Amino acid sequence: MSNALNAEDAPQPPKVLTTPLEISGNLRQLQESHDPLIITFHERSQRFQSYLVDINRESKTIALDEMIPRDGERFLLAGEPFKVEGFHDGVRIAWESNGPLTIDEFDGGRCYRGALPAEVVYHQRRNAFRAALKLVQLVSVDLDGEKLKAPISGKLLDISATGCKLRFEGDITGSLQLGQVYDRFVAALPFGNMSAPVELRYLHFEEKISTTFAGIRFHNMSGLVQRQVERFVYQLQREARRFDKDDM
Repeated sequence: MSNALNAEDAPQPPKVLTTPLEISGNLRQLQESHDPLIITFHERSQRFQSYLVDINRESKTIALDEMIPRDGERFLLAGEPFKVEGFHDGVRIAWESNGPLTIDEFDGGRCYRGALPAEVVYHQRRNAFRAALKLVQLVSVDLDGEKLKAPISGKLLDISATGCKLRFEGDITGSLQLGQVYDRFVAALPFGNMSAPVELRYLHFEEKISTTFAGIRFHNMSGLVQRQVERFVYQLQREARRFDKDDM
C-alpha cells in the first residue's frame, strides 16, 4: 500500500516562476484562499505569520498583512532579508524578499507594501496529498507536552503525509506559540491512537464562531507513525474517489 501511494503521488520537482503574470496569478491563489504565510528572517530563528492582502499587477506591488507577533515588524522595516512561505492545496509557494517594504493601509488595516517578487518557487508535492475529513467523521485529538500547562483537546479537520489542520473550541492562541515543537500530539484514528511530536505552523482564532484553527507539521516521525498516517490518508483518498464516482 505504501508503494502504491508513493508511485501514484510521487513528488514533483519545484518550478521557478519568473514572469509577473505567473507570479501574480499564483500569489492571488494565496490571497483569495486566505492561506497563512510564514515569514522567517535569515539571521533569526523565530517565525512570524502574515497573509497576502493585495496584489497590484499594474504597479507590480504586493501588500502583506500585519505580522503576528507584531515585533517582527521592526526587522522588516530595518531592511533585514526574509523568506515567505505559503501552502495552497498541497503546493508550496515561496519567495525571498525583493527590496524594502513600507507601512501602508489596506481596507482600513495596517499592511506592508513592497515590490512583486522577482522569482517564486512553485512546488507541487503530490506525496503530501491533503485529505479532508467529513464533519460526521472528525477525529478527536489532544495536544500536550512540556511546553503546555495542560492538554488541549480538539478535532482533526484534514491530514496529509506531512501534517494536519486542527480545530479547537474557543480562543487558545494565548496558550500556543508559532514555531514551537510540542512533544505529544495524539490522534484517535479509526484503527488506533497515533502519537507524534509536532511543530505549530499556523494559528488563527475566528471570533465569529469562537473557534481556533491550527496547522501542525509532523516532527521527526517514526516509521510506525508514518505508516499509520499513510494508511489513514490512503483510506480517506479511497473513500473520496468512491464518493466522486457515486456523484458521477
